[in-house]
Amino acid sequence: MIPKKLRFRQVHLDFHTSPDIEGIGTAWDKKAWQETLQAAAVDSITCFSKCHHGLSYHPTRVGVMHPHLKFDLLRKQIDACKEIDVRVPVYLSAGLDNTITLTHPEWRELNASGGPGGAVWNNTTPLQPGFHKLCFNTPYLDYLCRQIEEAVTLFPEADGIFLDIIYQGECCCNWCMKEMKRLGLDPLKEEDRKASARLALERYYRATTAACKIKDAAMPVFHNSGNVSREDRDLLQYQSHLELESLPTGGWGYDHFPESAAYASRVGLDYLGMTGKFHLSWGEFGGFKHPNALRYECAAMTAFGAKCSVGDQLHPDGRLDPSTYEIIGEAYNELAATEPWCTGTLPVADIAILSSEAENGRSEATGAADTGACRILLEGHHLFALVDRTADFGAFKLLVLPDNIAIDENLRARLDGFLAGGGKLLLSGASGLKKGTAAFAWDLGADYSGESPFSPDYLLPAPGFRPAFIRTPSVSYGASHRIKATTGQSLGQIFDPYFNRTYAHFCSHRHTPYQPEPSGYDAGVIHGNLAYLAHPVFSIYRWNGTLVQRELALKVIDALLGETRTVRTNLPTGARVTLHRQAPEKRQVLHLLYASKQTRGGLAKEWQENSAVVEVIEDLEPLANIGVSVCSEAPIARATLEPQGEELPITCREGRIEFTIPSFTCHQIVALHEA
Repeated sequence: MIPKKLRFRQVHLDFHTSPDIEGIGTAWDKKAWQETLQAAAVDSITCFSKCHHGLSYHPTRVGVMHPHLKFDLLRKQIDACKEIDVRVPVYLSAGLDNTITLTHPEWRELNASGGPGGAVWNNTTPLQPGFHKLCFNTPYLDYLCRQIEEAVTLFPEADGIFLDIIYQGECCCNWCMKEMKRLGLDPLKEEDRKASARLALERYYRATTAACKIKDAAMPVFHNSGNVSREDRDLLQYQSHLELESLPTGGWGYDHFPESAAYASRVGLDYLGMTGKFHLSWGEFGGFKHPNALRYECAAMTAFGAKCSVGDQLHPDGRLDPSTYEIIGEAYNELAATEPWCTGTLPVADIAILSSEAENGRSEATGAADTGACRILLEGHHLFALVDRTADFGAFKLLVLPDNIAIDENLRARLDGFLAGGGKLLLSGASGLKKGTAAFAWDLGADYSGESPFSPDYLLPAPGFRPAFIRTPSVSYGASHRIKATTGQSLGQIFDPYFNRTYAHFCSHRHTPYQPEPSGYDAGVIHGNLAYLAHPVFSIYRWNGTLVQRELALKVIDALLGETRTVRTNLPTGARVTLHRQAPEKRQVLHLLYASKQTRGGLAKEWQENSAVVEVIEDLEPLANIGVSVCSEAPIARATLEPQGEELPITCREGRIEFTIPSFTCHQIVALHEA
């Protein structure tokens, strides 16, 4: 059965409440609850069955009800919401449960050193505050499944089950050690411990998903692990939808959600974004971000094809905080007006980034390649998706393989078909090398001599591929690969330093200057439908933000796409552009977003984890005279600003329509009505 579509305006209401706090729910008031949600235009709210402390917020025969809760709070919340047509997914903490570890400490994860696993949950010693990570190989999994079964039985009208902290470390508890022995795995080997953890995780997914559906086979289920993994697509079969956790001020930053959505938009599941009302991150009582920040974040979620969820945390006395819901209401009331142009849409993309994480597994290196590629395309206002190799490559004009993707026979065959159909391919760094060899999978129009011995080295892009502000070599913090253009078009020259910086010889504060003459190696090459950049440009951009690398990549992409590029605009690099199609309405929906982001705060020892570098939005500055050019396969009859309903004059020129948006603030939708 197909689950119900997600609603647009959800709240994720945390309620992780210590057993040492009294008066739980004593200020609960049905009328105030309902009026607060309605005024804030909330149409769905996730409420708690069980929290990280391991306490239930309703009577339970399986777990432990909060000792200072005197009534069925979850029942009150659900009934109050149903009266005003607000949906209620139900939350259970799965990976953390401090209550059960008091009676069964042996069910906790143990790392290879014998200490508690899940150090990410801030509980590495008995004297530190924090939550306890449970192992899914222990009898805890059976206990958790009984809790889930009880929740769906007590609350059959729940609109879904949200299971949190779905993670399994390289556990060496008694159960994991026995299981590794049974499977012939060696716990002394990291790869075998990882294999055991993966099997335990699969066991968790199968058992808990089945428990969620014992009363209703269509019960929506979401397993939250903080990020949608691109390396393990098989686990998506257990998700009814996706919730993309991404709190910009909590360390994620404002470019994380577009990257996450670029992948989620192509896996065939409904999805929502999850930000927070907090100034910092989860669990912050009395923390408020500026209303303009939440307005931008919610607009960005819909612009990238998602529904919205805003994280909040309920006070122990059961009251919804007035300031919080006034802030949420500003964003959600605006969002309600734009929903007709955000419903039932499909994203349009010229470019697909083949995910390094999907190809090579999650690591710092693969994350940098993916993130750098996404940031460059975002800042270049390209329409793009982030995909794994199961995607239909033929749906895109250009494929980008960022920095470290080796080519096996299966991938080679898929990419050969894509190229034969007229597709374009951009490679960088070690991408494009045949797996296990030092040779490229295709003729790039260049000779290859392996990786440069110098790092950093220097780059001078060819005229037409460099920023207007440089004429001399630019430092590149990452070793290039040695190529010499033959039949391909050179994209510039590499300059070597006099020597690498070591104790034996160094120069100045950072690195050695470049030699006056070029090395004889090229910075990249274009050869027919193929282009190659000798540096790992996307990783370099992720770590250093080097504008020369970004401009080189964007100019190469423009050369490959030519006039087939769907959208061109004069927006500043901090603005974002997306395009979706609404087939039943015969229209395309263009989103333009802009907000000025600033970095504030800092790391201070005396404040420990309560200090951070925070990316914030406060001021929403208008942009004026925004020119847009769109290449559309379907003829466009007219364009309107939405939700204003104002007609925009359009000009048709050489297969493109052009128009100018006089001004907008934060978010503007343009509906392109097909003839």
